[in-house]
Amino acid sequence: MKLTTLFSPMKIGSCEIPNRTVVPAMVSNMCPDNGKASEQYIRYHEEKAKGGWGLIITENYRVNPTAGGYPYICGLWDESQIESHKRFTDTIHQYQSKIFCQIYHAGRQANHLVNGGVQPVSCSPIADAWNKEIPHELTTEEVGQIVADFGRTARNCKNAGFDGIEIHAAHGYLIHQFLSPNCNHRIDKYGGSYDNRVRILKEVMSACRAAVGPDFPIIVRISAEENSEGGRRFHETRMILKQLEEWGADAIHLSTGMYGVFSSVGIVASHFQHHGWTQDFAAEAKKLVNIPIITVGRIAEPRMAEDILESGKADFIAMGRESLTDPHWPNKAKEGRYNDIRHCIGCLQGCTASTYQGVPLNCVINPELGHEFEYDYTKVKNPKTIYIAGAGIAGMEAARAAAIKGHNVELFEAKDTVGGQFVSAAYPPYKGDYANYTGWLYREIQKYDNIRLHLHTELTREMVLEGKPDKIIVATGAAGIVPKIPGIENPKVVMAEDALLGRKEVRMNVLIAGGGMVGLETAAFFGMQCKSKVTVIEMKEAVATDMEAGIRDDLKTTLRHLFVEILCNTSIAGITDEGALIKQGNDIRLYPCDTVVMAIGTRSNQSLLDELRDCGIEIVVVGDAVKARQITQASREGFVAGLNA
Repeated sequence: MKLTTLFSPMKIGSCEIPNRTVVPAMVSNMCPDNGKASEQYIRYHEEKAKGGWGLIITENYRVNPTAGGYPYICGLWDESQIESHKRFTDTIHQYQSKIFCQIYHAGRQANHLVNGGVQPVSCSPIADAWNKEIPHELTTEEVGQIVADFGRTARNCKNAGFDGIEIHAAHGYLIHQFLSPNCNHRIDKYGGSYDNRVRILKEVMSACRAAVGPDFPIIVRISAEENSEGGRRFHETRMILKQLEEWGADAIHLSTGMYGVFSSVGIVASHFQHHGWTQDFAAEAKKLVNIPIITVGRIAEPRMAEDILESGKADFIAMGRESLTDPHWPNKAKEGRYNDIRHCIGCLQGCTASTYQGVPLNCVINPELGHEFEYDYTKVKNPKTIYIAGAGIAGMEAARAAAIKGHNVELFEAKDTVGGQFVSAAYPPYKGDYANYTGWLYREIQKYDNIRLHLHTELTREMVLEGKPDKIIVATGAAGIVPKIPGIENPKVVMAEDALLGRKEVRMNVLIAGGGMVGLETAAFFGMQCKSKVTVIEMKEAVATDMEAGIRDDLKTTLRHLFVEILCNTSIAGITDEGALIKQGNDIRLYPCDTVVMAIGTRSNQSLLDELRDCGIEIVVVGDAVKARQITQASREGFVAGLNA
């Protein structure tokens, strides 16, 4: 399938975009100096420009000092900030990509911790589900000042060399709040009727147009539906779309959702949502307006992007998380190297979790993300021999990075396949995409002549002493914890990984010990198989405390649909032929079941490390071999260890 439309040019207003691929705005938290563009921020975007994206839209720039919802995002409310952003746009313009600046006000989706100690503001004094703080209700005069702030920021964007601006009227931020019957309960000229609710958007567009002139592109990002209780639905959005064209928008970026709703229907859809899930909204929008429509929503495959364009559902394809996992997606797609693309798995562990934590944007699948300004890929003059123990995610990332630098890598794996525990991560419902990462890494290490993979081979002290490598990277991972309780040797006891991979039989009445991510996903896996009964016990007061909040809520909903029973404040005390002994308070009772799945956590495998401590060779320990944690640490630590070998 030739990607003829995807890589054809198209204009947005007066600006010709070289192809139809778009990087939408994503919070990076890379600019701690009062909204100025940092070197880290510039190099992060430059990598995407090198990768061939047609249009890059920056993260949400604040229109005044207290308008931000995150601590270290950009701003162009003041002329003193222009110089750094001019350096940014000049950098992008070395390539073919165009660069638009998204401008916004967070409204109630801020809090005093990130906006200078100021109470957040909104159209009405209703707390946001995400940030919890009751906002100050803006006066009519204060709304007018914010409208003026948008105009001033738009002018500064043009002076900083941007090719256009995007007004952010989506995702539950301030303009969205005014548009929404869920949020807006005013009775002045900015509320009480449809015309009044949309007034602020019309005024912002007018102020921006007056500031930048008739030929400077202005696009508007808007949510097709809020997916919140009592929120705006698409039948009302249809009216807004028509008016946006009347008011002079040069394109519409049609997203969906707002922060505070389930991950499956939120702005950043997780693995619980199917690919291309919002394209039908774009198709409807195409029937209503004559300006270009940008669609978005877990679009990953190049042929899917081409099909959406060819079928007339949209004019541009925005792929945010795909641009994080693989900033060179367009170039690879254009060259037909589809299997070389590193695809997003929808885990949300790095991209959205970083925004909550106030740290720079990162990605589980791409440990290089955010470090473009500091990594050196120059090949070493004197290659080393590197032994890596373990071909899980950390081990393969270490091998890949060391090979890039030119080192000779011997990668040892005791099992018959690569991937470690991450292989079983793809088995629970909705998580099939997780196999993409393992498969991509496996293909990558096979490309390098200086990586030799040894399966069925456990690295030992004797092998190290005989081979005398220059460095050892220990990536031996972790194994499931087996509690010391009576009856634990009973054949009805199965470890979660073995259960998911089909290594052990799991019968019809299943009790799962452990209510963390692994335990709950295992429960969903067997609930999907229509077992007669699936029960999860958790010794804490709540389950899934180790998960990203939006994904946790979707998983809980899935478990309810599958009739999985959850017992909190409950631990396992023993195993009998009739079932499991469970403890609730001081009471121990028999819980009848015919399979007990252990998912109470994992413990680092450091046996090799203990053997090698005095071997006289430099050793680096990475991933779960350090401490049982999440995949984020494994991929990052493995890659860094290999790069610095």
